[in-house]
Amino acid sequence: MRSGKTEVCKEQVLLCEYVEKCFSAEPLRVDEEQLKKYLDLQKYFPFQLFEWERFCFALHNCVYKENGQLRWPDLFILVGRGAGKNGYLSFEDFCLLTPINGVRNYHIDICANSEDQAKTSFNDIYEVLEEHKTKLKNHFRWNKEEIRNLKTGSILKFRTSNFKTKDGGRPGKVDFDEYHQYENYKSIEVFKTGLGKKAFPRTTVTTTNGNVRDGPLDHLIARSEQILKGEIPDNGLLPFICRLDDKEEVHRKSAWAKANPSLPYNPTLMEEMEREYIDYLQDNIGNASFMTKRMNIPQGDKDAEVTSWENILATNRQVPDLEGYTCVFGIDYAKTTDFVSAGLLFDVEDIHYWLSHTWVCRACNDLSRIKFPLEDAAARGLLTFVEDVEINPDIPAAWIMEQSQKYNIIAGAMDSYRYTLLSKSLRAAGFDADRKGRNNIKLVRPSDEMLIAPTITHLFQLHKIVWGDNPLMRWFTNNSKMVMSPAGNITYGKIEPKSRKTDGFKAYVAAETISDKLIGYGAPISGIDLGVWTY
Repeated sequence: MRSGKTEVCKEQVLLCEYVEKCFSAEPLRVDEEQLKKYLDLQKYFPFQLFEWERFCFALHNCVYKENGQLRWPDLFILVGRGAGKNGYLSFEDFCLLTPINGVRNYHIDICANSEDQAKTSFNDIYEVLEEHKTKLKNHFRWNKEEIRNLKTGSILKFRTSNFKTKDGGRPGKVDFDEYHQYENYKSIEVFKTGLGKKAFPRTTVTTTNGNVRDGPLDHLIARSEQILKGEIPDNGLLPFICRLDDKEEVHRKSAWAKANPSLPYNPTLMEEMEREYIDYLQDNIGNASFMTKRMNIPQGDKDAEVTSWENILATNRQVPDLEGYTCVFGIDYAKTTDFVSAGLLFDVEDIHYWLSHTWVCRACNDLSRIKFPLEDAAARGLLTFVEDVEINPDIPAAWIMEQSQKYNIIAGAMDSYRYTLLSKSLRAAGFDADRKGRNNIKLVRPSDEMLIAPTITHLFQLHKIVWGDNPLMRWFTNNSKMVMSPAGNITYGKIEPKSRKTDGFKAYVAAETISDKLIGYGAPISGIDLGVWTY
């Protein structure tokens, strides 16, 4: 990498510097004899490891701390499709089944969301054993379900989220193939629960990027970036990340090696990617996987997504103390047996701050479909589960009344078709859409969304929307899509109506339709009147 023969991404430069720093600052030992024995096993495989694979293999398996434990027991490999990550995984697992590892009953589980994916590396090893049956039959026993080393007793199996048992077992190593497919940590935790019962426990994560946002992969990438920058300890994780530094680099073929370190050695793959690139230029929506999986730059559906994931992540900035400031509220819900969201919108020095809360009915029929960790969001105070057959309209109204003791709430907005159910509760809180009454609730229609949509796009693009570290709002927003009318006007809809809720984002959109009422209220108001309202 230091030679400059091929282009490398910034994470690779940081990784080299980080590893060099670790070797200079820590009393580490490389077991070169063990490494040589492992690499000699390449003779059974139809390929030789590339430089990057030998680099990962050596650091992951043969570098030890002063106390004899592995320095980097956890390996994370993010490389573009076609780099050979399954081949790497096959070789590593084959090696660790053998006596060279030095641990008896060092069982290995290859885990993935689908059986076909989980069996990919398993089948690679199966084919190696079949190809060299004469030499290896005295060392292994194998069938389509498991591979066992006779001397060590170590067993290789494949597992999926639908595995016949949820017991984590007692593995020595757990692999996660195509980690991007996991939407939450439920299966991951089950697979890892048995680690630590055998010497030298390991995990290996191999993946391209994918379309699940704010899930385990995005969290792992964010943690890896912090490690490489020296912001947090690595805690045994070796992050090997390959991707473009900028999406515009896709138009320079020499930069493709940033995402795929095997590409310079594979002319067939290069030709295939050149053909895919032409398809991508002609239809970058229909061929979005070229960016997402070949270049590890998630693209999404540009014609549908509300904004880019990078812009959504930019909302994660600190929200200042806004007590006494003027705001408006927004509410959204589909039905009271589902989700209800409410929030407050502030405009302070041209930054739009959004504070929100969501209520979820335990009787909601869609809960089993939802992959987002709702319980975690509840633990963080972002949502409340309602243990009833429905969410009483008084609940969001009471929340608004409670907030009015801290903030100066001057108006609210919500979908015109949903107002009737909440009107009585909101009226009791001092908010009414009746022109003969207070007239401080706007009933939002699709035409109002059309008017405010360009402003919302502008705010996202300039990173002027802030709601703090709120994964629930990021989820709501990423589940939403722009719906364009024949006249070119935009409203907001759902990407998938059952398992991907949008209530929090729609509540925000409703509030933005009356954000003009906040003009001139840039400073806090002292002495908020908490007395009796008469109307």
